[in-house]
Amino acid sequence: MTINELQDEIIEEFSQFDDWMDKYALLIDLGNSLEALDPKHKNPQNIIEGCQSRVWLNAELNNGIITYQGESDAVLVKGIVSLLIQVLSGHTADEIINTELYFIDKIGLKEHLSPTRSNGLLAMVKQMKIFALAYKSAVSTKQ
Repeated sequence: MTINELQDEIIEEFSQFDDWMDKYALLIDLGNSLEALDPKHKNPQNIIEGCQSRVWLNAELNNGIITYQGESDAVLVKGIVSLLIQVLSGHTADEIINTELYFIDKIGLKEHLSPTRSNGLLAMVKQMKIFALAYKSAVSTKQ
């Protein structure tokens, strides 16, 4: 699936709920279903600066495809991490770098987060794109 198709799926899933308490519950469920991050990746290099809670993000490149793993010590944030991984993981660096993550605004996520959580969301997106840029750079220097 393309990144936009995945975003559209999330928009559709969230549009089933009118009440933000239900949407928060969905986020928490998504976070609870997130695979635990290998403890070796819970290191200072993988902590996202700018998040109110502790968030770790790791990225790996295999055959041109980037896979993200992440975790947070806050259940709601873990759900946000899960959404970002669902959308961006499994794609090429170029796809990740060039995508516009419109689902965040379409589902109303940013406007329903506290300012510090919203800043953390932006920091997570930025870090995921930085990983993609780093892998793209590393691949192009090998060629």
